[in-house]
Amino acid sequence: MTSVLVIDDHPIVLQGCRRLLEDAGVERVLEASTVLAGYRTFRREKPDVVIVDLALQGNGLSGLVLVRRLRMHDARTPILVFSMHGDPVIASRALEAGANGYVLKDTSSGALLEAFEKVRRGQPYMSHDLAMQVAMLGTRKSATLADITPRELQTLSLLAEGKDYTLIAHELGISYKTVANTCSALKAKLGANSLPELVRRSIQFLSSSPATSPGRARML
Repeated sequence: MTSVLVIDDHPIVLQGCRRLLEDAGVERVLEASTVLAGYRTFRREKPDVVIVDLALQGNGLSGLVLVRRLRMHDARTPILVFSMHGDPVIASRALEAGANGYVLKDTSSGALLEAFEKVRRGQPYMSHDLAMQVAMLGTRKSATLADITPRELQTLSLLAEGKDYTLIAHELGISYKTVANTCSALKAKLGANSLPELVRRSIQFLSSSPATSPGRARML
């Protein structure tokens, strides 16, 4: 009997995954909507495959932390990341954390099933285009200006000035949640594990990019 644990905080996504997997013959589909519930269910039920979102509970890329914890506990269970993030830097971080596959949420149901079947059999999965972009990252030692979006660059500049999420949200005219999610993506791209480290790396990144100054970044 094949069992699958789906970890996602959107009920519609959970329902859709359950229906798709059951129609494909999966006998047991388990669900969790938080990092803690996902980890506890994994430990208790020992599923054959885990499908996990990266953005859980509106907390940036908390799914990356969960993938690491699952992999530390169990080195063998296949983990498929099901994410809205098509950024190759984030996909690469997910693989480094221990994921066996990475599939985008805007993909077809057929592609999701293909990804599931491949990781279930112990094979890696990633779309060809995304895999090529991830492979290209291996030729660079760190994030470059091309990896950073204009909004991320604006946020980096304000972080480097010592401003907190609330002030950044006010200055850019966006929500606090959007700032938090942007900073989570930046942590993944710049290899930072905490906000203080992200601030330090923001300063380092801006100073190492001669074409970009804090003032110019805010104008982009």
